Amino acid sequence: MTAGRTDAMTADRTDSGPARRTDARTAPRRRWRYAGTVAVFLLPSLIPLTLYTLIPMVASFWTSLHEWDLITEMRWVGLGNYLELLGDAGTRAAFLHTLYFIAGYLPLVYLGGLGLALLLNRAMPGRGLLRGVYFLPVITSWVVVALMWKWLLNPASGVVNWALGLFGVSGPGWWTDPDWAMPSIIFASAWKDLGFVMIILLAGLQAIPKEFQEAAMVDGATAFRRFRHITLPLLSPSSFFVVVISLINGFQVFDQVKIMTGGGPGGATQVVVSQIYDLTFRYGRAGAASALSWLLFALVLLVTIVQIRGQRRWVTYG
Repeated sequence: MTAGRTDAMTADRTDSGPARRTDARTAPRRRWRYAGTVAVFLLPSLIPLTLYTLIPMVASFWTSLHEWDLITEMRWVGLGNYLELLGDAGTRAAFLHTLYFIAGYLPLVYLGGLGLALLLNRAMPGRGLLRGVYFLPVITSWVVVALMWKWLLNPASGVVNWALGLFGVSGPGWWTDPDWAMPSIIFASAWKDLGFVMIILLAGLQAIPKEFQEAAMVDGATAFRRFRHITLPLLSPSSFFVVVISLINGFQVFDQVKIMTGGGPGGATQVVVSQIYDLTFRYGRAGAASALSWLLFALVLLVTIVQIRGQRRWVTYG
C-alpha cells in the first residue's frame, strides 16, 4: 500500500515537471502579451498625455537650465536660474503672497461649501434649483467673474461700498488698496468655487447611512454631537479630496489676479504664477520662468505628499 502511494507521488512529480518548466518559459511571454494589450487600450490617452504633458515638462526642465529670451539661442547656465530665484526677494514675496491667498481662501471656501451642503441636504422647496444656482459660478468664465467682482468692489461706484454706506460704514479701497487687494481676490475666488465644494461635500453627506444618525438620536445625542462624532468623521474622505484639490488650485492662482489687479497695487498681489507670466512675456526670461515653475511644482508635490501621509490620522474610510 505504501509502495503504491510512493510510486503515484513519484509519477505525479515526473509528470508535472515538464509542465512547470513550460509554464516558467511561457510566463514572461504571457506577461508581455498582457502588457501589450493594456498598452493598446491606453494609447488613445497615452499619446496626448505624452505629447501635451510629458514632453512639455521635459522641455520646461531643459529650458530652466538655460538663459533664453524666446528669440535668440539658449545659453547654458546650469542651476544658475534656481540659485538666483532662491536668493531673490521678489520670488520670496510672490510665494508669501500665494500662501497668504491660500490661508484666506481655503477656510472660506471649505466652511462656506460645507454650510451650503448641510443646508441643501435637507428637504426644502426648490432644493434642486438652489443647487444649480450655487453651482453656476463654477462653470462661469473667470474673466466674467473677475470683472464682475472688480465692479462690485469698485471703491468709488461699487455696490459693496454703497451697501456699507447705508449702515454708516466707510468701505475700503478693495483692489486699489495694497492692504485690501488680496482679500478682494480671496472673496471672488471663494465665491466662484463654493459650488464645487458644495457638490463634493453634498455627495459625501448623502453617502452617510441614515441609520447612524437615527441610532444617535435614540441615544439622546444632540445635533452638535451628531455632527461632531458622526457627520464630520464620515465626511472626512470628501473633505480630504476637497482640501487637496483646493490647495493645488490655490498654489496656481492666476486668472483673477491678472484681471482684477495685475499683480498690484505695488506688487501686493504678485503671486507665483503671475511672476512666471511676467518673467516670460514681460522680461523675456523663459529660463528663469521655467525654473520658477519647477520650484512651484516641487512645493505643491511636497505639500500633497504631506497631506497624503497625514490623512491616516484624520480620514475615516468606512
